[in-house]
Amino acid sequence: MDDVQYDKRFTNRNKIMATQGWTWLTIPINKDHKFLPNMLVEINNELLWRQNHWKKIYHSYANAPFFHLYKSYFENLYEKEWKFLFDIDFKTLKKTLEWLDIKIEIIKESELKVNGKATERLVNVCKSIGADTYVSGRGSAEYMDEKFFQRNGIKIEYQNYSPTPYTQYLSDSFISDLSIIDLLFNVGPDSMKIINGNDLDVSESIITSIS
Repeated sequence: MDDVQYDKRFTNRNKIMATQGWTWLTIPINKDHKFLPNMLVEINNELLWRQNHWKKIYHSYANAPFFHLYKSYFENLYEKEWKFLFDIDFKTLKKTLEWLDIKIEIIKESELKVNGKATERLVNVCKSIGADTYVSGRGSAEYMDEKFFQRNGIKIEYQNYSPTPYTQYLSDSFISDLSIIDLLFNVGPDSMKIINGNDLDVSESIITSIS
């Protein structure tokens, strides 16, 4: 959704574990751009956010079981000076799908040339790609017009995902709703099993870690 208005709640930030509990990683933006479409929002590079991010990630996860598999990628990611927030979001999204071996087509909404507002726009997006079902976050039921979807022959499915606990290097009890990097650094190549709701066999996990 690169051509919809920027949402400050989550577009530029995510949570990771730190030595004293979870903490935010936030990419600062040009405050004059907070009402622009996502693809036009510029990063405020006057702040040393890249150095700060990498320092937090390294100090938090350097000794996590699978950090070594992803270390060089994040080092290179933070060496580059990014201009637009969407570009770094999109790049890390694609890389995450690659790590999880999820093979799907990614389409930028700006490529579809759709119009309309709110529910009408969502329906037009679905129509433009021939979708018969719209999968939505649980909270959106409060503001979407479900009958408008029905009138246009499109079903709605609401996410009902409960995270499967996994061992986290810095926490004795499971902390949910963290960035995907927490899962990757702690579980590595078996991360998709956790996402699918499968408990890892302990012996299998140990063998994977050693290899």
